[in-house]
Amino acid sequence: MPLPAHAAREVGAAVAAALDNVRRHCGGGARAWVLLEDGPGGVTVSVRDDGPGMPAGRLDEAAADGRLGVAQSIRGRIGDLGGKVTIFSAEGEGTEIEMTVPRRPDGSVPGPRS
Repeated sequence: MPLPAHAAREVGAAVAAALDNVRRHCGGGARAWVLLEDGPGGVTVSVRDDGPGMPAGRLDEAAADGRLGVAQSIRGRIGDLGGKVTIFSAEGEGTEIEMTVPRRPDGSVPGPRS
């Protein structure tokens, strides 16, 4: 799927961070899936795992403790492209991180902080 180089690098880095979280927090037996969708309004990448999931409020607690991995490596990168990140997780149910980067009316993707 064509994306400007800067956007492709940032989306790729955010996906790598999500996959690194699967490796670090779910254990060696966990599986992960990456889905890429090119829609009229933007590009959506979902990273889903079959790990243990997270209790409600876990990411907010981590950020309050100064652990900003998801906030910076995923939300920050996608936010800089004008996109949004939605995280679905429940204990025992795995986690899905959905990252959407919008397209402008001309089909382009916003640049960093544009």
